[in-house]
This record gives sequence, structure tokens and C-alpha cells, in this order.
Amino acid sequence: MDFSPYRALMTELAIESGTFIKPLFGQAKIAVDTKADDTPVTAADRGAEEMMRALIRKRHPSHGIIGEEFGSERADAEFVWVLDPVDGTKSFITGVPLWGTLIALLHQGQPVLGCIHQPILHQLVLGDGHTTTLNARPVRCRPTTRIEAATLLTSDPRAPAKHQDGASYDALEQRAKLARTWGDCYGYLLVATGWADIALDPIMNPWDIAALVPVIRGAGGVITDWKGGPAYPAESTVAAATPELHAAVIATLNPKPR
Repeated sequence: MDFSPYRALMTELAIESGTFIKPLFGQAKIAVDTKADDTPVTAADRGAEEMMRALIRKRHPSHGIIGEEFGSERADAEFVWVLDPVDGTKSFITGVPLWGTLIALLHQGQPVLGCIHQPILHQLVLGDGHTTTLNARPVRCRPTTRIEAATLLTSDPRAPAKHQDGASYDALEQRAKLARTWGDCYGYLLVATGWADIALDPIMNPWDIAALVPVIRGAGGVITDWKGGPAYPAESTVAAATPELHAAVIATLNPKPR
């Protein structure tokens, strides 16, 4: 099936939401509420998602929508849009531009199109599982095959110990050439565009993951959950630039019992 007709709408959703969010970034007085799961939310998150939902309903009323802020509607539809208006709200509210808007299109429950949009840096990455572009120019993961040569990114280095095997993550970090917390969706953007090699997070939601899958795969990378299983739906994510590197990362994170 040709999904390209939906690419234009995805781009429009990214641009329109970015236009709404951009003036709110870096505003010290922006109100920050705390949700039931103890995560922050702002008018940028809510307003951008409302805007995207309205545009999707107008263009494709039969499509479903899953969003971080306003839940699901017609989640069992053939086509479902998955929205995370500000992925990296903690960065957003502290003036750090390592956040972005994630938009995915599911077909029969699997991600077929995805984008990562960083409006402050004017970066729009869009992938379909076969190709990935940055501002309409093709991009690829770099050909790193060894952990010792890799740049490793994660959103919170304390999280693996809370949700997975902290000691195994520490072993991976020690082997990496460079380890940084350039995380949330921006870390996966860096892997897809060839500036980093590994991005991982031990705990994720569907709206965190869906857009990443076609982006990383379209750039030639590999993405799975923490144990090497299906990337979507999942509750964790490991993305790497090459199959060899990904296999080495999964083996390090999940050592065999002695």
C-alpha cells in the first residue's frame, strides 16, 4: 500500500504544531502542571495536541487518534495517528531544546510513517521504514559496529536501575566511546541522522515509540525493545545504527546467566 498521501499531512501537522509550540519555549513563566503519573505538562503539550487532533478529524474523520494528553479515539481503526506533542517536556520547561514533537501513522496496528520535529532547531525528520529524510534530504545511520566506537544516548541514566538491569546498563555505558543524556526523541533523531550510534530508554509509552520505528528503520538502523523483541507495541526501546552494533548492545544489556 502507498502511504505517501499521508506524508503531506504529517508534515503539515508537524509545522502547524511547531508554530504553536515555538513561542512558548523558553518562557520562564509558563505554567507547569503535574499529571497523575507525576510527569509535567504545559499549555504547549495540550494546545498542540488539540490542534493536531482537529486537523486529523477534518481531513480523515474515519481515522483513529492516540495522544499522550487526551487519550484514544477509534484506536481500532485501520489508520491511527499517534501524537506526542512535546516529547521531552522536562527539557522543554528548563529551556533545553532537546525535545520534539512525535507523530506516527499506524496501519493495522503497526507504525508505517513517523516524524520527529524540532522547531527551535528547524529539523524535521520523516521516515517510512524504507527511507528517512531530514528537511527533505535523505539521511542514514553511520556504519558503527562496535560499542567501543559508539556514542550512546539515553534520557535518564538512573532509569535503567529502576526499570531494567542497572548493572548491565552501566557495563554498556563503560564500554561506549561517549555517553551522554541527549535523550528523549532528540537522541533518536541523532542516531537516524548519523550523529550518534545508540539511543535507548528502559521505560516508554506507545506515543514515545511509534514514530521512532519508521524513522530508525528508514535510516538503516535497528530498533527493538530492551530484550530485542518487537519495537511496537513495547515498553522500552533500544535503537542502534547497525545490526552488528544492535546485537552487541542487546547482548550486553541482557547477559546470559552463569
